[in-house]
Amino acid sequence: MAASLAVEEPGANLAAAPDVRNLTVLQVLPSLVTGGVERGTIEITQAIADAGGTALVASAGGRLVTAIERAGGRHITLPLMRKDPFAVWRNGGLLATIIRGERVDIVHARSRAPAWSAWLACRRADAHFVTTWHGTYTENLPLKRRYNSVMAKGERVIVASRFVARLVEERHGVDPDRIRLIPRGVNPKVFDPKAVSGDRVMRLLRAWRVPEHVPVLVLPGRLTEWKGHGVLLEAIARMGRRDVCCVLVGAEQGRVRYTARLVARAETLGIADRLRLAGECDDMPAALMAADIVVHASTQAEAFGRVVVEAQALGRPVIAADLGGPAETVEHGVTGWRVPAGDAAILAEAIDAVLALPAETLNAVGAQARVSVLRDYTVSRMQAATLSVYREVMG
Repeated sequence: MAASLAVEEPGANLAAAPDVRNLTVLQVLPSLVTGGVERGTIEITQAIADAGGTALVASAGGRLVTAIERAGGRHITLPLMRKDPFAVWRNGGLLATIIRGERVDIVHARSRAPAWSAWLACRRADAHFVTTWHGTYTENLPLKRRYNSVMAKGERVIVASRFVARLVEERHGVDPDRIRLIPRGVNPKVFDPKAVSGDRVMRLLRAWRVPEHVPVLVLPGRLTEWKGHGVLLEAIARMGRRDVCCVLVGAEQGRVRYTARLVARAETLGIADRLRLAGECDDMPAALMAADIVVHASTQAEAFGRVVVEAQALGRPVIAADLGGPAETVEHGVTGWRVPAGDAAILAEAIDAVLALPAETLNAVGAQARVSVLRDYTVSRMQAATLSVYREVMG
């Protein structure tokens, strides 16, 4: 299947952005609060604006609207978070009016409910329709595959990993010629170990109440069960050394009961004094630099896993679950280490082994990881590749 994919390879020459000066692109997503979808939307907004195009974004709003505006885009508030059929149909009409009034050439959908509205609107107003398949999207409920299928309706379907490309082709029969592999990227100037001061790192460690001179494990990701927080807690309890501090960096997003279960589990395992719940962090480069090891422990496959690549860009040692996107971005023993997903015993062994490695070995792995990111996974490459897709659908 990989050979048949019409993909932009990560190492391709994508530095020169194509001309989009005459294009108006409308990106649609549920809201602009927090998350990888939102960040990708902002990055593409900036790429369109910098290249001279017109960048519009429609969503229900949120604190990141100002980031859209700073990036050179214009936000249009619509209730795109709503999923009921009537709201989807009504939003389709509203989007069709916007497409006609703003002379939109391309609508780029980044989430399923807004995508259904956008697909209806594009059919009514004769605009091009592009999708980005941001998640893996479970299909274990009746009609769920039908609901997900709108993301496969794009004239081009953008995916962030070969794992998702296979999923899209196998589940929804998407012609490989319509699939474009564009890995998500990081800003190598922001996620640069030389750009993160020691003061920023120490400020976080003090806020987290981390004791001095103890190894720090950081698991970044919102507090939800499939991110594997429980697996990491089990692993810490199994480790040979007892001085490791575990910091969970991520928003609770209302999952109070899940947080309480994590704390209770840590108490049962006898490691509650070594667990820190840091909440959402506004300085992720410093949070990752504070880690002796950055752990990715997800038990479900992720479409890409941007925090893994961010940690690699900073040269941090990374241990990642061997599934989904991180299985493609972490070369075992070269740019990090991979372990079977959900296996606390093997994760414990891996953490012990990495902590025991000499500094020169860790530095060499970290340096090679950053080289890999600079070559394959930068924001500028992702932006240029996406603009190339826009030009492609315009013929």
